[in-house]
Amino acid sequence: MTAERLPNWLRKRAELSPDRVAVEFDNRSYTFDELNKMAEETARKLASKGIRYGDICAVLMRNHIDSVVMLHALFYLGVKIVMLNNRLTPNELTWQIIDSQSEWFISEEHFSKKLKQIDKGLSGVKILKKEEIRLFTGMDEARIQEEFILQETATIMYTSGTSGNPKGVIQTFGNHWWSAMGSVLNLGLTEEDCWFCGVPIFHISGLSIFMRNVIYGMKVILVEKFDETEVNAMIQQKGVTIISVVTAMLNRVLLDLGNNSYPDSFRCMLLGGGPAPRHLLDECKSKGIPVYQTYGMTETSSQIVTLAPEYSMTKIGSAGKPLFPSQLKIEVEGRKAMPDEPGEIVVSGPNVTMGYLNREEETEKAIKNGWLYTGDIGYLDSEGFLYVMDRRSDLFISGGENVYPAEIESIISQHPAVFEAGVTSTDDEKWGQVPVAFVVVHEDTETDEKELISYCKQHLAAYKVPGQIIFCSSLPRNSSNKLLRRELKKSLGARK
Repeated sequence: MTAERLPNWLRKRAELSPDRVAVEFDNRSYTFDELNKMAEETARKLASKGIRYGDICAVLMRNHIDSVVMLHALFYLGVKIVMLNNRLTPNELTWQIIDSQSEWFISEEHFSKKLKQIDKGLSGVKILKKEEIRLFTGMDEARIQEEFILQETATIMYTSGTSGNPKGVIQTFGNHWWSAMGSVLNLGLTEEDCWFCGVPIFHISGLSIFMRNVIYGMKVILVEKFDETEVNAMIQQKGVTIISVVTAMLNRVLLDLGNNSYPDSFRCMLLGGGPAPRHLLDECKSKGIPVYQTYGMTETSSQIVTLAPEYSMTKIGSAGKPLFPSQLKIEVEGRKAMPDEPGEIVVSGPNVTMGYLNREEETEKAIKNGWLYTGDIGYLDSEGFLYVMDRRSDLFISGGENVYPAEIESIISQHPAVFEAGVTSTDDEKWGQVPVAFVVVHEDTETDEKELISYCKQHLAAYKVPGQIIFCSSLPRNSSNKLLRRELKKSLGARK
């Protein structure tokens, strides 16, 4: 079969619209022409260090313009990039570098403490710092990739590792291309579009923005860390039209926004990272904020299901329908589920991974006949709209009934004193498992366990009502702000 090819995305974009702003970072703007030249110069420096086509290179960097340049430079050389989560411990990072069989490891001085410990665990891996590369004067002639082969690996991202060791998800250039195509066919594109990136670019939510950046020719405002006040200022004053968030981020944005509103130019709050509490969506509706709830994962190269604009208010709470290139079904014990019947979410499409790096058994278990079995629980209504309920691994059974923590969290979060809630389960002699809720309250508000349990009894079936409420100052979250329920369970075990 003839390999499918496309022109190198950034080089093509620099040719088409060289003077258009590509990225704004730290109050400085970089055009696509500048970005292309910076990437090519860095590629030549990397080539002079010995990095070659087909090599595997692990990258540990912050949200920074240098990181964007480095990614493109590695693409220019045809290097497979392992995107490392900079919040991981040195031991976790070392494990991923070794597991991915990386020949190279590029990082920066900012992580010097971690680098000292990582260095001890690596043998045969060549280590470079971006500061050394920037100062390096030698620039060999580099074989710049004029075209990308869509079937070739572009990036590798490790899953969160909710059970067992993390797995390296293979993402091809074709996966990224079709993810961008599916998104633009749903969201549309205008000359004024500007995407705010406050999510980590080592996660698919952030990286996919920079794939779209060069494919669409769309400006991106990049910040190192998410700050709700900065987000609102960017939307109100700097022309941001689209932003990607998860529930915890949206909660903070709404609190900071208060009684203020967004200009009509703001057209999309792309909400992912799991089911969102209904009260948050209702609040956005009342403020006229266009929230597009989505469903996606590392294995689908970002969103694969998104609620189309015309349904954003009438199908509130739904993640929508599959994007144009993709397909979706719900399975229960090997059969297709009936409408409104919960089951495992199963997806397919050209944006879905070909598998896990060096994990043939795990790949065969997850991907069958081209369909990815996600491990997530959801249902389709009679019109084919997806409602995501929970991770299958988070579901527990109480008295023979399936209990979905996200449903309980959504109800508790509607209490006026509650800022956010996380739910896990604990063993119970009578019922097998019962829910336990961890709750963070708003500042200057008061409530107690008795009041919240009474509130839950008004809105939930008895088997869903938490047997215990634990008040805490914050909930454990990963670097993309997703709730880590397994950490709640660990905390619960430590309390016994």
